[in-house]
Amino acid sequence: MSDFTHVRAEGGVHMVDVSAKSETLRTAVAMGSVILGAEAFERVRENTIQKGDVLSIAQIAGIMGAKETARLIPLCHQVQIQGVDVSLTLDSNAHAVHIRAFAKSQGPTGVEMEALTAVSIAALTVYDMCKSITKDLRIDGIHLLAKTGGASGDYLRTEVVVEETA
Repeated sequence: MSDFTHVRAEGGVHMVDVSAKSETLRTAVAMGSVILGAEAFERVRENTIQKGDVLSIAQIAGIMGAKETARLIPLCHQVQIQGVDVSLTLDSNAHAVHIRAFAKSQGPTGVEMEALTAVSIAALTVYDMCKSITKDLRIDGIHLLAKTGGASGDYLRTEVVVEETA
């Protein structure tokens, strides 16, 4: 069990001590989608959802979620976030809202969880605001796109495209 950083050799868990790690600029980008279906998508696009402006409220919720990550995820460090940007875009072909979050910090630990939490909370907000239109909503594909900084180095997700053959 010694390979697991949050598990003690004698059993139990602990929060990893990062005090000896050097402070570096750290960034992370995450994304995900909410598949709405035709009717809910049109209502979001037309801004006629009874609960209000879905895209603006979800954007604010995502930013708030990033700021609360350490309170939501066990053993996650409280990070001094220097910046969070959450954007939501409409995809009329897929009847979806695509969510992208960027988080930035100068510190001893990364901000991947903050970016992922921002996307997750924004997606849950879209879901909550649209569930009165349809229950056939789907939160899909939440993942890390990129990260910079830290001892593990930079990461950039490379999409693998598999072509179908006839």
